[in-house]
Amino acid sequence: MTALKIGIAGAGIGGLTAAIALHQQGHNVTVLEQAPGFLRVGADINLTPNAVKALDGVGVGQDIRRTAARPTHRISRQWDTGEETSRLAMSSTAEEKYGAPQLTLHRPDLLAALAAHFPSSQVRFDKKVSSLQQEGGQAVLQFTDGTHAGYDVLVGADGIHSAVRKALWGEESPRFTGIVAFRAVVPVEKVAHVPNIQAFTKWWGPVSTSQIVTFPLNQGKDIFIFATIGQDSWHLESWTTQGSVEEFKHLFADFHPDATALLNACDEVLKTALYERDPMAEWGRGLSTLLGDACHPMLPFMAQGAGMAIEDAIVLSRALEDLRSGADVAGALRRYEATRKPRTAEVQLSSRGNNWLKQGGNGDWVYGYDAWTVPLADA
Repeated sequence: MTALKIGIAGAGIGGLTAAIALHQQGHNVTVLEQAPGFLRVGADINLTPNAVKALDGVGVGQDIRRTAARPTHRISRQWDTGEETSRLAMSSTAEEKYGAPQLTLHRPDLLAALAAHFPSSQVRFDKKVSSLQQEGGQAVLQFTDGTHAGYDVLVGADGIHSAVRKALWGEESPRFTGIVAFRAVVPVEKVAHVPNIQAFTKWWGPVSTSQIVTFPLNQGKDIFIFATIGQDSWHLESWTTQGSVEEFKHLFADFHPDATALLNACDEVLKTALYERDPMAEWGRGLSTLLGDACHPMLPFMAQGAGMAIEDAIVLSRALEDLRSGADVAGALRRYEATRKPRTAEVQLSSRGNNWLKQGGNGDWVYGYDAWTVPLADA
């Protein structure tokens, strides 16, 4: 029997991680991306130990460590008094406890590292999915350019607006949460006087929709600032839309001076609306399944969106590891789904509740998960 012919729609973090893992197993993998090429756009990213350990297993970890920062701690502080309500040691402590550190870096740097570990000849750009049929033992994709391609396995890793999800389950739009997010990057020398500037710090606001999160980037040379607040009047979803620095500072002016010092150092800010969906009852049908934001888009309040997609990718590769053409692919995809669905649903709902690690506790159930060893569930 020959290796599986696998198509992955979407060259994002989850899609590329899955492509690498499946390619390393000897499968014939093609990545199908609607964009004209790899673009250096996107937000900055927090990879907690569970995600870093998963990436280490496909050989990408060392590459991302070259540009990433290693936050010293994960700290929660009250928005007005500045009181610390929780503190977890990260960096070497997390590495010893969980097998990998927390890494924070620019999302394009992570995508570049992933792309470098997968053959560029197996990536097809300008391939936007228009429809999907499952017939003759294959999942057949139709593209908007008029071409089509058939695969033994099809993975929809094409984001919150997934065309594969739409083809499988019909039209459904993600829900605007009524929350907007701001993000900015400032050089560390402008805010070096702020305590714990090399930590991941979350300032919990007066309501659950209001918060400021900061962490280091670029080996600690820059500081990333991410803030959210309730605002129904803004619906633009792009991460490249310019926001108003004056509005940004005004909305969070009542926060503790350590927090506002960071905002006052900003010369520009980007603004986007946040969208989500509820957990899905099923992820796939037949020879097709979903991965990452295509099946479980979540609010960023636990910083686990990318981590869940990376975990998905590894578990999917393990479910398909020993299969070849003619094997029970559908059954393997259901085992992947059964293994991942309870965890991703719990993280989705916990992210929505936005209480995780607010008042102490530990991060073991999130950070200690090992996608390489977790038992595969029965379908």
